[in-house]
Amino acid sequence: MNLYIGIDIGTSACRACAINQRASIVATARRKLPPPLRQGVNVEQDARVWWQTLSETLDALCAQIDPEQVRRIAVDGTSATLLLCARDGTALTPGLMYNDARAEAEAGLIAAAAPPDVAVQGATSGLAKLLHLRDRLPDTDFLALHQADWLTGKLTGHFGISDENNALKTGYDPVQRRWPDWLATLNVSPRQLPEVVPPGSVIGTVNDASVKRWRWPAGTEVVAGTTDSTAGFIATQASTTGTAVTVLGSTLVIKVLSNQPVTAARYGVYSHRLGDRWLVGGASNAGGAIISTLFSSCDIHRYTRLVNPHQLTDLDYYPLSSRGERFPIQDPLMEPRLEPRPSSDARFFQGILEGLARIEQRGYRLLAELGAPYPEQVLTVGGGAVNTGWAVIREQLLGVPVTRAKQQEAAFGTALLARSSGPVNIEVDL
Repeated sequence: MNLYIGIDIGTSACRACAINQRASIVATARRKLPPPLRQGVNVEQDARVWWQTLSETLDALCAQIDPEQVRRIAVDGTSATLLLCARDGTALTPGLMYNDARAEAEAGLIAAAAPPDVAVQGATSGLAKLLHLRDRLPDTDFLALHQADWLTGKLTGHFGISDENNALKTGYDPVQRRWPDWLATLNVSPRQLPEVVPPGSVIGTVNDASVKRWRWPAGTEVVAGTTDSTAGFIATQASTTGTAVTVLGSTLVIKVLSNQPVTAARYGVYSHRLGDRWLVGGASNAGGAIISTLFSSCDIHRYTRLVNPHQLTDLDYYPLSSRGERFPIQDPLMEPRLEPRPSSDARFFQGILEGLARIEQRGYRLLAELGAPYPEQVLTVGGGAVNTGWAVIREQLLGVPVTRAKQQEAAFGTALLARSSGPVNIEVDL
């Protein structure tokens, strides 16, 4: 039996999943990641922590399977998490996490140099982090790698390859399939950038250290991965144009499968390439984080049972956790709207769910106005997917069927990438 391993480096944990040729899950493993170091808008982590946690996760996974049956491996990582390293993979900087926003000055330089609708705008982009870190190195001979790129290199022993999804927020043009010429105006050299290939492309085989530790066959292939949110979409095995996936996690993320790319940086809208089709989407700063801030887990469980989806409140909330919104409204000064608060906590809880549902509705309408298809159905993943009352509220507002995805772990989606026989074609391989 051939096995395929997907590894997901998320925000709080590393997960691994082994599947067989029929895409049935054979084994899973999970290990917690230590929290990153935070100081104001600075959010960083030592890359060695990623590798140690990934290695421990694979130890646990391979103890459950026959490692001799492993044929391919893929890794996904958080989008726009980036570090600079030497040619041999030695980390020269910490990894700046996806939500690190220290590169404000560099974001201004990018805004003056880049076309307006590329996905590099803002201080949290991979390109802004590259420029910030570069100016703090004594030498210009470095490689800029995303989290998944660097970890993939640790498995193969060869560094310098990325995938089209992770490279997007560092400036890669997925339509032309190349690094654009305007990067030269920012003194970014092609030598400092990774080679970019489609997700699912075979990029090498595991190195001797990996073979020794996990007892994989010497010829086990490593394929290019993707971002964690794209892996989550792939995990749902959605394959029809117009199918959408909403992630109800700490933040609200929406993606819809489209025949054409749609970009609008002013709204935080961008497109990831999957074969000949595109995942068009955006991510709000609103989401489940505000719920866990305002309510205990016991309260959430209690008030969830009291949600009445057929009798909506008249509360008009915009439930941000803090100031600033990026999608479907881009306003860094936008304040949370959580007033007035009713005397009933259960009603307050439902009002927040309704507010999040209206953000989702507004997001899909905006994507449709920009040229993406309006959803024909919405699959839900993330912690909020289990809330059936919330699903009914969302279904009423969206006007299309809303269901929980059968599979939603990003590690499973990345395992599907590993199983694919080449660059992923969502219609054929999934």
